[in-house]
Amino acid sequence: MFELSTYLKEKRRMIENALDRHLPTEETRPGVLHAAMRYSVFSGGKRLRPILCLAAADAVKGREEDALLPAIALEVLHTYTLVHDDLPSMDDDAVRRGQPTTHIQFGEATAILAGDALLTLAFEWLGQCRAPAPYLPGQYVHEVAEAAGSRGVIAGQIEDLAAETGDTTPERLDFIHLHKTAALIRAAMRVGAIAGGASAEQLDAVSVYGCNIGIAFQIADDLLDETGTTERMGKPAGSDRKNKKLTYVSCYGLEQSRKRAETLVDEAIAALSLFKGPTAPLEAIARYVIDRDH
Repeated sequence: MFELSTYLKEKRRMIENALDRHLPTEETRPGVLHAAMRYSVFSGGKRLRPILCLAAADAVKGREEDALLPAIALEVLHTYTLVHDDLPSMDDDAVRRGQPTTHIQFGEATAILAGDALLTLAFEWLGQCRAPAPYLPGQYVHEVAEAAGSRGVIAGQIEDLAAETGDTTPERLDFIHLHKTAALIRAAMRVGAIAGGASAEQLDAVSVYGCNIGIAFQIADDLLDETGTTERMGKPAGSDRKNKKLTYVSCYGLEQSRKRAETLVDEAIAALSLFKGPTAPLEAIARYVIDRDH
């Protein structure tokens, strides 16, 4: 019987060991910048995106080791988005995962530069990887750049900021969640599947899975902010309502939000039916995304 907690623990260990090997150390000048980068990366986290990347490679009967460097590139890029998201000019958060945010620990200027450096490092690592035929050698860079740029994560972030003083329609909410959260999770699935030599049909299927659980993940975050505790989440509970954030809960209420997340997860799991490799990890992760308590 598949045990998700064991699987996640093993994959987190693999990912964190790879991150530790590849990230510059504090002994490398400028030490304060590399200390801030490592602080940001090793301050906790589920490692969901790199784990999904590895699981996607496995599901298409590829090799996890071919997806490992792209996977940790996704994680440092995700970390950059969190560092910048916490800045005073953005969400102005002082705590993340129960610890001071990077700008609180190192100062705002160093936090900005650490985020910039993590983003750049992600593409340095991606550039070292060649996608297998029939994909273009630089396919990983294309996939992640598209997901992270002005038509992806950054698009979601700027719409999220605009929603604080502009319209709060369901259409804008869907745009924010699709771009700010789901785009990078979808990219993680696609990069892993490409590394594993996925067919065009399989790539379409992992795209559906990634998009659906990405949105479901954000809905679950919206629900947890409303119903969770500060101790469990490692950040202030109720901050979305206090800051008048546009969320699924504010648009649809608790019950309808839960139902939407469950439907998205069911559709994500259904998309895995054509794979010949092991899909139990992806099925279990999809359920975990909405059942987690932090």
